Amino acid sequence: MATSSTHESELGELQRRLMLLRVGLLLVVGLLAVRLWHLQIREGPYYRDLSENNRTRSVLLEPARGLIYDRHGVLLANNVPSFSLYVTLEDVKDREGLIQNLADLLGLDPAMIRKKLAVRGSKMLPKKVKDRLTLRDATVIESHRLDLPGVMIQVESQRNYPGGMAAAHLLGYVGEISPEQLEKPEFADLHQGSVVGQYGVEKSFDRHVRGQAGQKSVEVDALGHEKRTVLVDKPLAGNDLYLTIDIKLQKVAEDLLGDESGAIVALDPTSGDVLAMASRPGFDPNIMSRELTPKQWVEIVQDERRPLNNRASQGQYPPGSTFKVPMAVAALESNTMSPSSSVLCTGGYQFGKRIYHDWKATGHGYVDLHKALIQSCDVYFYTIGQRMGIDTMSEYAKDFGLGRETGIELPSERVGSIPSTAWKLKVKKEAWLPGETISAAIGQGYVTVTPLQMASMIGTVANDGVSYRPRLVQAIMDRTTGNLQEMPAVARGKAHAKPETFRIIKEALAAVVTEGTATRAKSSIVTIGGKTGTAQVAALGKEKRAEKDIPKKFRDHAWFVAFAPVEAPKIAVAVLAEHMGHGGSAAAPLAKEVIETYMKLSAQEPAVVPPAQ
Repeated sequence: MATSSTHESELGELQRRLMLLRVGLLLVVGLLAVRLWHLQIREGPYYRDLSENNRTRSVLLEPARGLIYDRHGVLLANNVPSFSLYVTLEDVKDREGLIQNLADLLGLDPAMIRKKLAVRGSKMLPKKVKDRLTLRDATVIESHRLDLPGVMIQVESQRNYPGGMAAAHLLGYVGEISPEQLEKPEFADLHQGSVVGQYGVEKSFDRHVRGQAGQKSVEVDALGHEKRTVLVDKPLAGNDLYLTIDIKLQKVAEDLLGDESGAIVALDPTSGDVLAMASRPGFDPNIMSRELTPKQWVEIVQDERRPLNNRASQGQYPPGSTFKVPMAVAALESNTMSPSSSVLCTGGYQFGKRIYHDWKATGHGYVDLHKALIQSCDVYFYTIGQRMGIDTMSEYAKDFGLGRETGIELPSERVGSIPSTAWKLKVKKEAWLPGETISAAIGQGYVTVTPLQMASMIGTVANDGVSYRPRLVQAIMDRTTGNLQEMPAVARGKAHAKPETFRIIKEALAAVVTEGTATRAKSSIVTIGGKTGTAQVAALGKEKRAEKDIPKKFRDHAWFVAFAPVEAPKIAVAVLAEHMGHGGSAAAPLAKEVIETYMKLSAQEPAVVPPAQ
């Protein structure tokens, strides 16, 4: 009996152990099943993507920027194929070693490479390290592929300006988007390596011409080198721009300035079209569109001649006697003077204990408004300025667009300054002095303007008071649909003056050219009306100013504003030649050449814009 009980006890223990083993096996199988479900079902998409990314990469495809043409369809900016160097950090195990290899092979600054690779972004997406590689550079990289994991060469479109320095300040240049720009909302859809407009029309119309990036998926080997293309989503090219400028006229204006600093602006007063806008000294946008070293950039921005400054829209200068045009309108409209009212000019105007000299020491005798404009009599304008007061002068000057933006489609336009009692109190924290009005009346003192503003001002006079916002882009061509969007002329307003006032002023300005201070602007092919100006740069004594050894930086600026034909104006011009002396001798001949060139060109070549689709 004892033996039987012992056997049963051992059998029961064995059964319990088998049950425990079965339960344990079931638990293990259950856990494995749950784990497999978790990996394959719940986390399956994640691990499939991870597995796929181990053998594929996404590569962004940069779009070609839209083309830019002048008003006659002449190509001003296009694209050329070039090589760009990219690095995918996911495939790089020794980043510093790769940086040093690239620096040695291409002669690059390791700090620059390090900075490019450090820009925030996905490690899975390639980062642009260098564009515009030469064929030799690309060949060197390809021959060292095994030593450069994660490195690839892409063929991309690079911006090119066939005319070199021609119209550089208008066209501007492009460059790789900066880390600071990437943080801005308007660049939210861009990435490291994207190329954007950095200056000029390229910047103002960047969203139109930049296009949209594409993408391709490629199979890569263990070093991240492309083996084959799996899928391609092609990039969309940017839209084309048709500008209002005539590149032939533009080059004439630039050649007229030569090596001198200054600006020439030509507008169509009936529409605001910018026909030419020259600024000197200039720069080559092809060079600026490349990646400059810090040393190169410092040399450019510290150049005392300021080649990147668009003097036409950003240069602020005393207008000198060209300011007498809106002052003459103000005198008539404010009833300060009638057309026949005269002033005796003996060569000076005494105010308090000070004598304000006329440019002609012997004086002009009795002068009315007509004669005062023809001979540019300072004493006449000293007199009307003192009678009107600075606030009336300021009001009429602003009525002609001075002291405010013209609205041109260029970044960073400057507005100059048109002083008033309120202006001085705000800016200088001082009260206006009566003697300052006298200097302001002839465009000196606190008065400053831009050449663009002065071209718009004389265009407003030519157009009987109606002014238009200067227009640079005539039309935008959609590259996808072929549709043409024409940019309309936009009226800015009308100067508050009677038609008779404009008739009187225009007659006087025509006489300035035929018998006054601007006879060197007289043309045999077209009637020209205009006004000279000589803007004092430094207060030098009469004897000193007459000496030939005055340093050039202290010489006066030369101005001339003009329009033509007088009977039916088609062009308005402002010329500013820095430190070139008298407007009649230095600036007037340049304006004449621009006007005559335009009249000849417009007779030969009407503007050409593709028909709307």
